[in-house]
Amino acid sequence: MADTRMQRKLRAIFSADVKGYSKLMGDDDEHTINTITAYREIITKLIEAHHGSVVDAPGDNILAEFSGALNAVNSAVEIQRTLETENGKLPDNRRMEFRIGINLGDILHKDDRIYGDGVNVAARIESLADPGGICISRGVFDQVKKKVLHGFEYLGERAVKNISNPVRIYKILTKPQYAGKVIGEKRFLGRMSRKLAMSAILTLAIVTGGLISYYIYLHQSGRIEPAVVGKMAHSLPELPSIAVLPFDNMSGDTQQDYLSDGITEQIIASLSKVPYLFVISRNSTFTYKGNPVKVNQVAEDLGVRYVLEGSVQRSEDHLRITVQLIDAIAGHHIWSEKYDRQIKDIFALQDEIAMKIMAELQVKISVADMGRLSLIKTKNIKAYEKFLKAWEYYWRRTEADILQAKKLAQETIELDPEYGDAYLLLGWTHLDDIWFYRTKSREKSLETAEQFAQKAISLSADEAAGHRLLASIYMLRKEYENAIVESQRSVDLAPNSATANFVFGMVLRNAGRYDDAIPYLEKAIRLEPITPVNFLNNLALAYAYSGQYEKALPLWTKAIEKNPDYLFAYQGLTWAHQLLGNRDRAKKFAAEVLRIKPTFTIAKFQNNIPAMNETERARIINAYREAGIPEK
Repeated sequence: MADTRMQRKLRAIFSADVKGYSKLMGDDDEHTINTITAYREIITKLIEAHHGSVVDAPGDNILAEFSGALNAVNSAVEIQRTLETENGKLPDNRRMEFRIGINLGDILHKDDRIYGDGVNVAARIESLADPGGICISRGVFDQVKKKVLHGFEYLGERAVKNISNPVRIYKILTKPQYAGKVIGEKRFLGRMSRKLAMSAILTLAIVTGGLISYYIYLHQSGRIEPAVVGKMAHSLPELPSIAVLPFDNMSGDTQQDYLSDGITEQIIASLSKVPYLFVISRNSTFTYKGNPVKVNQVAEDLGVRYVLEGSVQRSEDHLRITVQLIDAIAGHHIWSEKYDRQIKDIFALQDEIAMKIMAELQVKISVADMGRLSLIKTKNIKAYEKFLKAWEYYWRRTEADILQAKKLAQETIELDPEYGDAYLLLGWTHLDDIWFYRTKSREKSLETAEQFAQKAISLSADEAAGHRLLASIYMLRKEYENAIVESQRSVDLAPNSATANFVFGMVLRNAGRYDDAIPYLEKAIRLEPITPVNFLNNLALAYAYSGQYEKALPLWTKAIEKNPDYLFAYQGLTWAHQLLGNRDRAKKFAAEVLRIKPTFTIAKFQNNIPAMNETERARIINAYREAGIPEK
């Protein structure tokens, strides 16, 4: 199903058509069709070579967009030179000459098409160009005049149909004798010299009107309305902070979601390895998937300065990926780009995007770190796609979906036996069998998960996720020293990973090192602002086990707000309130524990209690007893 949301962007719009096309068709329609088909292919390739994209090509017209005016102008000049050569091969009466107009303006994207005054003005400018020539608006001229080795002729202000204000038009002069020159401006300025005072007033009015228009654009479009630091739900980190929103799937096929989601996740994973950035977790940003959302709202919800958004469109083996990096506090785009690549180039492209983000945020990394950030784990594109589909099933976490994830991960390994991430995914599925009580043999599942973890590490030792999986396995076996070593390694490799920090904090908490656990669990929650209940519960336990009950209570309360039947929160509230002397509340929460799990007893709690000294253990058990939890 096509995406029906409108996206407003500032773009260089390229419009071209054929002078005398109707006559050419009337004289020899077959030859004309063959010629325009060949020329359209030439034009499209040159547009794409200059990082633009054709968005429509009805009849003899070609409409394209570019993220910058310079690329649009360079593309137009090369197109006209190439077509001049091609026309030299044809008889004079069969030559096909295009007129090109370029405008810099605001456009609306909908259903893979573009609309708006910016498009209309480009079409009108095109009609003023000579056959084989190029005309541009004043906005384009201002952007490129010092960046190209061409001249310009000012054609004056021209009234264009359906546009209320006249448009200043410049003709591009490509002959060497005009290089660096602007002709015609003095002639027009001379006409106005007698009305200098009026001109000044008019200029002021234009500037004021422009500022008002810009204000209206920002605040009515809603796409880059500035975020307010004072409204942020979380304090702004000192490091450059960024949220990567799930890329939109523009393919019109929801079955392709795995690809756009996978690209988003891989970029987040790469940025999370950089110690000089603050990167919001995938789980938090994906809560916005499929929902129209304002960038300033995202920044305020998550407490970040920068937001990256993008889209992915796939057509067979061709990918079109659009990305834009936004300074949400300043309320403007920092960088945007459109990539047209083959699917086989996706790994290098993801690396390129991650590196570009760091460059724009002025984050410097070492050569060693740069190599470690690479997302290239396989050269087999079929294995990569199958792996992404496997992860898509894994995130759903139902028994049937986990079985499908296992199947796809095994098929991935058959395609590429050296693909470490596939073994890693298999390891996590076996841990899921333990966590969700699906396994017939806990020890067998742990053994199998460990084998896959070790295999993943042997193939990708510098990947945090392999060490994180191994740490989780050791923790479940209560081999805390080994778990601490592996989880520490995971955090070292991915300091901005919410999951890595959470697992390290959970390991330390289970090992009885509560004060050491708290900073990692707090950081995990800050990296995961839309926080899962198990993150809240683990931090609450670390506070409570260290005697900081007042800090633990609101975390458990928040967990219950998210999940009214979250057993672990009611358990914690029971014994914590009892130890604080709030006996009525303790009994109330104990009743909720037994409502959710009628078979819960003190004996079962004792079997699963983490490492702690005997005094702490006795206090909690006694608190349960006094609150009304049965012994057996």
